[in-house]
Amino acid sequence: MEDRLLTGNELKEDSFETSIRPDHMEEYIGQKEVKENLEVFIKASKMRNEALDHVLLYGPPGLGKTTLAYIIANELEVNIKTASGPSIEKSGDLAAILSSLEEGDVLFIDEIHRMPRFIEEILYPAMEDYVLDIIVGADSTSRNIRIELPHFTLVGATTRAGDLSSPLRDRFGIIDKLKYYNEDELTQIVKRTSRVLEIEIEEDAALELARRSRGTPRIANRLLKRVRDFALVMGDGKITLEITITALDRLKVDSLGLDDTDYHLLKSIIEKFNGGPVGIEAIASSIGEEQTTIEDVYEPYLLQIGLLKRTSRGRMVTEKAYQHLGLNYLKKEE
Repeated sequence: MEDRLLTGNELKEDSFETSIRPDHMEEYIGQKEVKENLEVFIKASKMRNEALDHVLLYGPPGLGKTTLAYIIANELEVNIKTASGPSIEKSGDLAAILSSLEEGDVLFIDEIHRMPRFIEEILYPAMEDYVLDIIVGADSTSRNIRIELPHFTLVGATTRAGDLSSPLRDRFGIIDKLKYYNEDELTQIVKRTSRVLEIEIEEDAALELARRSRGTPRIANRLLKRVRDFALVMGDGKITLEITITALDRLKVDSLGLDDTDYHLLKSIIEKFNGGPVGIEAIASSIGEEQTTIEDVYEPYLLQIGLLKRTSRGRMVTEKAYQHLGLNYLKKEE
C-alpha cells in the first residue's frame, strides 16, 4: 500500500515537494475559504501583537496541510518547529520540543491524532496557559516541576479528526477542513509546478493530469513527474496531451483517476457481496487490507465521486460505478 502511486500519503519520491512548496498565502492555490479566513486571523494577531490561536487542519492526505502550516509561520514571520504524533513517545520528548520554542513560534504536529493520550494531557496546560507541568522522580521522591513557556501557536494536522479526544479538539481556536480540489485548481497547480521545475507542458495536457489526480495536489505533482519521464523518452521533453494520455494509461490511471487498487475494491464488493450493502469488516477481510487503510486511503475519493456510498447497512457500489466498470446494474433496495 505504501508504494501505491495514487495514494495521498507521502512517499519517498515526494521529497521534491519541499522545493515546490509555496511560501505565502497569495501563492497557495485552492482552499479559498480556509485561506481567506486564515489571512484575517493572522493579520489580526499581528495587529494585536499576540500569538495566533492554535490551528487544527484536517482532511484527506495530500491536500496541503503541511504547506499551510509553513505558510502560517511565514506570514507570522516566526520560526516553525515540526514533529509527528507517533514520534512523541515520552513526556521528555514533548518537553524538549516545547522548551526549544521562542515567543510567537509555530509548532507543527503532523498526525496529531496518533499522539499518546498521556502526552495530550501534558499538552493541555501548554496550549491553554503556556506552562509545562512535569513530574520528576517516583513514589515518595516525586515532585512537580512547572516550566513557563513562550506564547506559541500549535498547528495540528490530521486525516482523522474524529480520533482526536474532545478535550484536545476543544483547545484549538481555529479548526479548518481541507477539501478535495477541483479540476481548475489542480490545473493551476500542475502549471505552477511545471514552471518551478522548468517543464514545458501544454494546457490540455495539464487539464488531463488534473482530471486524473483524484482531487489531490500531491498526486497531481507525482503524476507530473512520471509523465515528464515519458515526455523526455518519447518526445522532446515537452508534455503534450498525447504523451500524457499514453503515460497515464501505461501507469494504469484511468479517466477518473482510478487504479488497479480501486478496481479490486469495487469488484470485490460486486462479485463477493452482490454490490452491497456490506460491512467494512467484511470488505477488509475479502481484500486482505486493514479496515483503517480502507477508510483512510481507498474510500474517501470513491465516496467523493459517487462510485461508493455508505448506508445504515454498510457500503454499496453505485450504478455509476457499474457503468464505469462496464458491468450491468440491477437496482435493489438499500
